[in-house]
Amino acid sequence: MRHAIAEPRQDDASEKEDSRRPLTDQGRKKFRKIARGLRDMGVQIDLILTSPYLRAADTADILRKKLGLGKDQLVTVEDLAPGGDAKRLMSDISQKYGKLASIALVGHEPGLSRLISTLISGDPTVPITLKKGGVCCLSADRLEYDRCATLEWLMAPTQVQDTAG
Repeated sequence: MRHAIAEPRQDDASEKEDSRRPLTDQGRKKFRKIARGLRDMGVQIDLILTSPYLRAADTADILRKKLGLGKDQLVTVEDLAPGGDAKRLMSDISQKYGKLASIALVGHEPGLSRLISTLISGDPTVPITLKKGGVCCLSADRLEYDRCATLEWLMAPTQVQDTAG
């Protein structure tokens, strides 16, 4: 999933400054509803991996709380940050968490779309768009940085919000 709506990026912001951009109040409110919608859909997650950037980490924490997960079920992963190494990310997930049934990744565009494209087609240029707060579900028997997954569903934020009871 892509992080929720954050404060706008300043044109002259350094990478460090950009990593500290918080979610807006509206972004927090909308994502709470998205997380509730996922819960109401019966989405089960064993572990959440998140980018260390504040906007992603806060999004992941909202999801964690709404799904009733413990703090130990939220792990920060550097390779989910912008410019992270997707190949290394997939290898690490496979090695460290390969026995878990369901893992959520919370990150940024365009990296997430490229990762999804690679996992479902083997080609990072297949157009996939995740809006802020958007969610997709992939299934895979094995995990590697190549065609290995099936796209089960892809939902815009408003679609997930609409499922919230």
